[in-house]
Amino acid sequence: MCTAGKVIKCKAAIAWEPNKPLSIEEVEVAPPKAHEVRVKVISSGICGSDNSALHEIIQTKFPVILGHEGVGVVESVGEKVTKVEPGDKVIPLFVPECGSCRSCKTPDCNLCDKFQFGSSQSLSGLMQDGTSRFTCKGKSIYHYAGTSTFSEYTVVSDICIAKVDANAPLEVCLIGCGFATGYGAAINTAKVTKGSTCAVFGLGGVGFSAIAGCKDAGASRIIGVGSHKDKFPKAIQVGATECLSPKDYDKPIDEVICGMTNGGVDFAIECAGRIDTMMTALQCTFCANGVTVILGVASPKDTLPLNPGLLLMGRSLKGSVFGGYKRDDVTQLVKDYMNKKINLDHLISKKLKLNEINEAFELIQQGTGVRSIVIF
Repeated sequence: MCTAGKVIKCKAAIAWEPNKPLSIEEVEVAPPKAHEVRVKVISSGICGSDNSALHEIIQTKFPVILGHEGVGVVESVGEKVTKVEPGDKVIPLFVPECGSCRSCKTPDCNLCDKFQFGSSQSLSGLMQDGTSRFTCKGKSIYHYAGTSTFSEYTVVSDICIAKVDANAPLEVCLIGCGFATGYGAAINTAKVTKGSTCAVFGLGGVGFSAIAGCKDAGASRIIGVGSHKDKFPKAIQVGATECLSPKDYDKPIDEVICGMTNGGVDFAIECAGRIDTMMTALQCTFCANGVTVILGVASPKDTLPLNPGLLLMGRSLKGSVFGGYKRDDVTQLVKDYMNKKINLDHLISKKLKLNEINEAFELIQQGTGVRSIVIF
């Protein structure tokens, strides 16, 4: 039965309020308006950023449908949509690309002016016309990151979507955030060099992807840093040459790393989102030309207590969102995965059904596993 132009009733995981388990509800998903696309979601990863939004580290309005790491098939399109059509396989993007703003026209920048985390739109939780496409029990439900992939159907702007290979498997949902964010931070933002030394802080899906990026860039020594030692074997498998736990030392881990690397690593990538870890990452780099990249999302209330002297001699501190990738890069990353040039399989620790989604959030809270994905 054709559903184009009609309201679709489906299941979604709703966060009715912060710090509470998600509730599986029947929602109504309205048809897409002009420049919008309605997508039938195939799979969605559960990212640490979803957990941060649930616990109000990332500002979000409630009730909300979270999720920003998905893959699906276009069900229908609104007027003036030209880049995709019904039946196309797509990855919704939390980093849009309007194609006309200063950022989109800058080759080495991927933060479109319409990037929701960086504008008042992120606090509205609504589509560009100021309304929601989700309703549950007669109440409007907010969107999250322009994607809301914890729903069997979602509606996204046509600037927030990348067309991918029709045969792409469900695992490519991880390219929608975790893999691209970590891998691109090493390749595009840090620009890790052949033969260099690296340290990656935070051994989750993003951290493992950063390790893989360092390895593929040709780093000769990659130190994984994390407190959960059960993840060390996986980090080594992905490409780390060794792993350290700060709990094993009676002095700061940055001093340990500097002692191991003749004054500090060339590159450090912070994936944990903790202020103290960000400082440690900076301090463990070589004072003359070390590069530190921050990926982890901290609370808006947090500030970095930075002494300028740490940078004066030549260190640099950089931020990275979505690994610096743009829409066409996402399409290429999927091709690379299908051609076995990159690997995602090591990131998936558990596959769940939608009604088991709270288990994935519990694993994130416990710091266990790597990445859980929901299969619709």
